[in-house]
Amino acid sequence: MSNNIKTHEDLEVWQQCRNLRKSIWILCKTFPVDEKKRLCDQMIRATRSATANIAEGYGRYFYQENIQFCRITRGSLSEMIDHLSVARECDYINEMTHAELLSLTNSCLRLINGYISYLRKAKTES
Repeated sequence: MSNNIKTHEDLEVWQQCRNLRKSIWILCKTFPVDEKKRLCDQMIRATRSATANIAEGYGRYFYQENIQFCRITRGSLSEMIDHLSVARECDYINEMTHAELLSLTNSCLRLINGYISYLRKAKTES
């Protein structure tokens, strides 16, 4: 990890999750009104959970606690994959939008898994 990391906002994984969060927020504006309090609410909560848990874990300063919050992030991202599937099945998004958002979500998952690996290694070296 780079020495340029001063806050959780400097983490690439947080930045990518923020991009996903923004994309979902914009997307949800296009959903039918009756889904605003159902599927949209769940999608927005899942992406907010991802960035919030990265931030909270980073602020804990203990590797194991940080890893636990990253695992919660991983769960929220997995939840997001299911929400995208529902949105596609209901024809709220087309196949291209589904593929783009699924790719972004999977990219976030790869990054959080890499961050967890980094934290585990750093924990054993400390």
